[in-house]
Amino acid sequence: MKHIISACFFLFSLSLFSQNVTVTVDQNLTLKEFFRQIESQTDLKFAFTDQIDTSQKYFLHKKTYTNTDIKEVLKELNKNSSVQFSIAGSNIFVKQKSAKTPRRKIKLMGHVVDDNKEPVIGANVFIKELASGATTDQNGMFSMDIEKGSYTVLISYVGFRNKEKEITVSDDAKIDFNMEADSQELEQVIVTTTKAVDIKNTQMSVNKLSMAEIKRIPAPMGEPDPLKSLLTLPGVTNAGEVSSGFNVRGGAADQNLILLDGAPVYGDSHMFGFFSVFNADAVSSLDLYKGGIPSKYGGRVSSVLDVNQQTGDFENYKVNGGIGLISSRLLVQGPIQKEKGSFIVAGRTSYAHLFLKLADNNNSAMFYDLNAKLNYRFNDKNSLSFSGYFGNDVFDINDRFSSTYGNTMGILNWKHKFSDNINTSLSAFYSDYKFNLGIPTENFEWDSNIQAYGLKYGWNHTLTDKLKLNYGIDGQYYNFNPGTVQPTSSDSQFNYKQLDKKYAFESSAYLDFEHQITEKLNLRYGLRYSMFYRLGSEEISTYEDGKAVVYNPLYNIYEEGTPNGSIFYGKGKTISKFDNLEPRAALSFAFDDNNSVKASYNRMAQYIHMLSNTQSPMPMNIWTPSGPFTKPQLLDQYALGYFKNFNEGVYSFEGELFYKKIQNRIDYIDGADILANNNIEQVILTGKARSYGMELLFRKNKGLLTGWVSYTLSRAEQKTPGRTPQEPGIANGDWYLSGYDKLHNLNIVGSYELSPKWSFNGNFSLQSGQPVTFANGYYEFGGINIPNYSLRNENRLPLYHHLDLAATYTPKPDKKKGWQSYWVFSIYNIYNRKNAASITFTTNEDTGANETRRLSIFGIVPGVSYNFKF
Repeated sequence: MKHIISACFFLFSLSLFSQNVTVTVDQNLTLKEFFRQIESQTDLKFAFTDQIDTSQKYFLHKKTYTNTDIKEVLKELNKNSSVQFSIAGSNIFVKQKSAKTPRRKIKLMGHVVDDNKEPVIGANVFIKELASGATTDQNGMFSMDIEKGSYTVLISYVGFRNKEKEITVSDDAKIDFNMEADSQELEQVIVTTTKAVDIKNTQMSVNKLSMAEIKRIPAPMGEPDPLKSLLTLPGVTNAGEVSSGFNVRGGAADQNLILLDGAPVYGDSHMFGFFSVFNADAVSSLDLYKGGIPSKYGGRVSSVLDVNQQTGDFENYKVNGGIGLISSRLLVQGPIQKEKGSFIVAGRTSYAHLFLKLADNNNSAMFYDLNAKLNYRFNDKNSLSFSGYFGNDVFDINDRFSSTYGNTMGILNWKHKFSDNINTSLSAFYSDYKFNLGIPTENFEWDSNIQAYGLKYGWNHTLTDKLKLNYGIDGQYYNFNPGTVQPTSSDSQFNYKQLDKKYAFESSAYLDFEHQITEKLNLRYGLRYSMFYRLGSEEISTYEDGKAVVYNPLYNIYEEGTPNGSIFYGKGKTISKFDNLEPRAALSFAFDDNNSVKASYNRMAQYIHMLSNTQSPMPMNIWTPSGPFTKPQLLDQYALGYFKNFNEGVYSFEGELFYKKIQNRIDYIDGADILANNNIEQVILTGKARSYGMELLFRKNKGLLTGWVSYTLSRAEQKTPGRTPQEPGIANGDWYLSGYDKLHNLNIVGSYELSPKWSFNGNFSLQSGQPVTFANGYYEFGGINIPNYSLRNENRLPLYHHLDLAATYTPKPDKKKGWQSYWVFSIYNIYNRKNAASITFTTNEDTGANETRRLSIFGIVPGVSYNFKF
């Protein structure tokens, strides 16, 4: 009998302590609702004191328990809630945890890489249960403090598939994430290359495109071009077809800082703007900062274009390339030592000049370039990389004119991890841009160049999971050669002449904080302190009253001043010194997960200037430093934006208003002679500039049809008043349109996936014609018609627009190994629009009548390219 009673008691106890339940807990579940769920599935009852408020929410994480032993459920909830559960008999006792023993934070670290084991910089790491996250640094690393428990981690970045992973951590942990390049799903052809807007990130005014998007945008001759693809986004324009440089928010081309793996690049194009210097195969990412620029960037007042080359595959050898109508490219990458070292080498060349020679044409135009990158990981804390670029253009016309120009760049970078919270990057770089001009018929050559040597040391410091600090120093030394004239034979009428070389040193230090105030409010604020020294040796001319430009009231014109002496500064002596504080600030406020507003302010200083009196910079344009007659440009920019994702990220919207003003913007007197001018201060006046406008960007991010519509309404103006009440200045001292003003700028880009084999892409661009100065009449002097010009930039070229279409054919879309290929067929300017590159006014030699002539570069341009990889 006693054994029977014992067995019954045992079975009764087992029924109490082995009862299974199904329950879901999250941050919105009250204790009372939890009690009701447990008591409805078991014989247990909850017991608690008056200190426990059952209407409150005590659970810290979200998790679903399915048919789980109640003891296991309560054991885990004791780790992830602010109350303590314990079972005694048929009761579950609930008590408040002691406030004197706060839960210990643990460190969650991670490393995010792509298919090639290359760090993904700036990826968003989001923990759903905490509704907070982090961003990966330059090494692809992130770190955050959390409590032990179970979480869902979501990794996202433009151009990659979202990566989601369930993790459970009870102590400090490090987790690696491998992100796959975003292409298309297997069962349906649904493109997902463009992600929705990052609502909570403070960074605004940034244009980003994935390389997959860039390669789908139609371009002349079927050659994908990263730089020209940015022109399809709001706020970015150029001076027209086949033009060098690009203009951002009404700024000039020389106001853009272009970085390739952190080193400056001074020439951005091949063949006078036909191609950019960036090989689409070698580039892994490019970010164009138009405003809200972080403190680590400086030296220009319009934008920063940060371009990064691929790292190279650490495990497998790969080859890819393309063959086009006038150029071809090839890239090879692979391991130097598996999982330790990698390399990438990419080259391009054009061969249109070969066809000209076959046609017995002595003209020639060609380019070639080479990209290289080497990487080596010594251990988890140290890695070394070298990036290099070399490019050259060769151009000549019937042995009467020849030109060679190009960039050389190299940068060595060492990354070191001091701890889980501190990463550093030390870089040394060299950059050189050269231009050579030869006139064989006159037997002389002219050479110019700019060289820069620099050092950068940056630190990324994670103070807490809500506060990050970036800080560093940098410095670079400049060597400017404005021109060397050399006779090529004894018959030359030119003598050897060396224009005054110029030297300068620029340095800076910066601090940048990323601060999450609340779940909705994020701040980024920082300060940059920059210094600039104009150095000898150089002889500086002096002028009466310090005016290198004088006003002639008789003819109402400005003329070159006459030097009345000079001052010689020895080697290394300081000629001029400037320094500036450059504060930066940005904030984002998220109304919810899909709506936010952002605002930013930044001040920036620019100490070097490009001498160019054309709207589009030419290869022969000269860089010069600030000095006694040329002050540094200073920018203040304000921006306000609204950002929205809707329909679960299928669509997104970005809208921004901006206003920027620039001090000390140089302009030129009428008839300024810039080329080979040893006293350039004699043709320069100083004024100011401003631009303001609205940018709209609507994207469709998912589906068979993807793309975007961008529109910019803006105004860009300059003002150069007279220095005295008697002087008129430029345009009577009033505001006048700058050469970069484009009132309207509309772009429509679409991509349609018809099948795994065929996809179609289109791009429509429309923008206001650039401001120009036309002749508004003629007068006759000595039997010659002399034009009389209107005020500066009072006229415009005709409206600029074109429609481009492309089709991509992939013969074997399911083939993932071995030789893979695709064809791109394109038509640029399909309706043969004759856009005006310039308009000139001439006199007909036969009739003597005045004529207006339009110069157009392109009509309709078909293109085809064959692309492969293996």
